[in-house]
Amino acid sequence: MNLCDINQIKALLARHGFRFSKSMGQNFLIADWVPREIAAASGAHRDVGVLEIGPGIGCLTRELAGRAGKVVSVELDRALLPILEETLAGRDNVEIVPGDILKLDIRQLTLEMPWFSGFAACANLPYNITTPAITALIEAKCFFAITVMIQKEVAKRICTQPGSKDYGAFSVYCQYHTDPEILFEVPPDCFIPAPKVTSAVVRMVPRPAPAEVDNPDHFFRVVKGAFALRRKTLSNSLSASPGTSREEVAQAIARCGLPPDVRGERLSIPQFAQLSRALRGLI
Repeated sequence: MNLCDINQIKALLARHGFRFSKSMGQNFLIADWVPREIAAASGAHRDVGVLEIGPGIGCLTRELAGRAGKVVSVELDRALLPILEETLAGRDNVEIVPGDILKLDIRQLTLEMPWFSGFAACANLPYNITTPAITALIEAKCFFAITVMIQKEVAKRICTQPGSKDYGAFSVYCQYHTDPEILFEVPPDCFIPAPKVTSAVVRMVPRPAPAEVDNPDHFFRVVKGAFALRRKTLSNSLSASPGTSREEVAQAIARCGLPPDVRGERLSIPQFAQLSRALRGLI
C-alpha cells in the first residue's frame, strides 16, 4: 500500500471509519518525497533508535523503520491504532505507544531501547503542540538530533538571528540548547487536508551550553523578561518585573555597552549572558 497515494489513503480511512480531528491538527502527507527526505535527514541507521511523535497512518514511520534499528512511535489518537496495525504489519522493529507525548517520560522511552549507539527524535508535529513538544524533546537530553516538520513561521523563529522581527525568547532557548537549521519547505498541497500555511523541516543538533552563561536559571529569567513586552525597549520590559528598579536596570544595560533604547530582539546569547550577570540580584 502506498501511504502517500491520496486515493489509497481515502480508501484506508473509509475502511476504518476514520475522520480527521481538527483539534489534533491532523494532516497526512500525500507527497512521498517528504517522508523520504525527513527520514534521510534524521540520521537514523541500524544502530540508532528513533522516537517518533504522531505517526498518523505511518508513512514517515515506514521510512524510519527501513533505516533505524528500532522505531517507537507515540500516537495520541486511538482511532489511528487499528489503521497503524494494518499499515505497519510486518515491521517488527516498530512499536506503537498510545499516549500523549507531553505526558510521557521521554527519557524512559529511549531507555527501553538500551542497546543502540544513539537516539534520534523525528516527527511531523501537530501545529498546536509545536513549542511544548520541541521543548520536551530538548529537555529530555537524550537525542543526537531532533528532526521535525512544523509551521514555517515557527521554524523561522527557531533559526533566525538577532535583529529579526521573528527573533524571540523561543529563538534564544532553541539556539542555547541546539544548532538549528531549516532543511526544506513543504507546501500545503503535500497534505490531506491541506493546511492554510506552509510547513518546514528543521533539524536541531544539541550542543553544550554556552560557556558564557554561568547561571542558566537567571539567564532565562532575563530572556523571558526581555520579551515580556514585545514592542517596548529592553529597559521597559525588564523593569516590568515586580520589585525591579528602572534606574538599576538602565544602569546594568549601560554597563553592558548597550544603547538605552535597545530592544530584546537585538541581543545575541553572549549579550544576554553579559546582561544576566549585570542584573544578578535584580531579576
